[in-house]
Amino acid sequence: MKLNIPLYKPYMPEELPEMQTILHSGALAYGKWGKAFEKIIADYIGIPHIAVVNSYNAAVQVALKTLGIGVGDEVITSPQSCLASNMPILSVGAKTVWADIDPKTGTLSPDSVRKKITPATRAIFHNHHCGYPGYIDEINDIGKEKGLFVIDDCIEAFGAVYKNRMLGATGADVSLLSFQTVRLPNTIDGGAVCFQDSEFHEKACRMRDLGVDRKTFRDSLGEISSSSDVTFPGMGVTMNEISSYIGYRQMEDIKPLLQRQRNNADEWRKQLSAHPNVIPLGRPETNPNYWVFGLLYEGGREKGILHFREMGYHASSVHLPNYYYSVFNDRGEDLPGVREFYEHYVAVPCGWWFEKDIHE
Repeated sequence: MKLNIPLYKPYMPEELPEMQTILHSGALAYGKWGKAFEKIIADYIGIPHIAVVNSYNAAVQVALKTLGIGVGDEVITSPQSCLASNMPILSVGAKTVWADIDPKTGTLSPDSVRKKITPATRAIFHNHHCGYPGYIDEINDIGKEKGLFVIDDCIEAFGAVYKNRMLGATGADVSLLSFQTVRLPNTIDGGAVCFQDSEFHEKACRMRDLGVDRKTFRDSLGEISSSSDVTFPGMGVTMNEISSYIGYRQMEDIKPLLQRQRNNADEWRKQLSAHPNVIPLGRPETNPNYWVFGLLYEGGREKGILHFREMGYHASSVHLPNYYYSVFNDRGEDLPGVREFYEHYVAVPCGWWFEKDIHE
């Protein structure tokens, strides 16, 4: 029987025992479960600070605004990533500057990043394409050398590992996590901002909450205190308790789910080892989360997609290079690595929802 394995599938625990209690508690805004979700993620990754928000778009905006990045600033980024990663850069008034990628990995080329730096550059937005960590040490070193913020774009890379360190704890100034529907974990929609610096973290917590300092916002009567000032424009993007609880429950299941994806990846590598026209992505110093299993198909992207779909796996190239969108006002003419990668990249299902059998 022909398979019909989807590339993505939202995960949801079978049991959510606290849901009815939360729904009828009268406490639905960010609170107990939001803080519990933040703690379980911080403990899992091994980071001191995390602030959850209601979307990945909000996470990017909170990070950029906290760093003071806006009109007139340039952010070096990869066009070979999700539109959800790059569009928020424009929404705060900054300019995206495309850097090329390594066509063998899909991630930013450190050499290209270095060439793209100008006096207006403020940050490097480092996308870890489809859950595969990029050249982290090299990009972080450029940021330190040039005095630029490094933002790790982990939109698809929760749980991925680089040199035995989990993404989110690999030295970037700030790391961004997505909990959108087809991520692990998912909160139906949501995201998080992980700053290394405690002062930036405190500012980000206020930035997501209308600029308010919750420690001083109420007086002894529980009234809004006139002595608690708001000193910068903020956003109203905190995560609600229902989403936070769903995320917390999924974190309790995260280790076996990610292990199942890694087991599937092992089976893919075994099965594809006899096919010289297929090159699986990956580098020895990385352990992707295998949100998808990425490969380069020698015959070209379209042939590869059709080949795997005929086998019963819904293959895809996942992302369209963002330079195709006129809103960015940059057609990426000097990015041969992006073009080569996009022409050959194919992603096949590797998720927790099935067990790969090499004897199919």
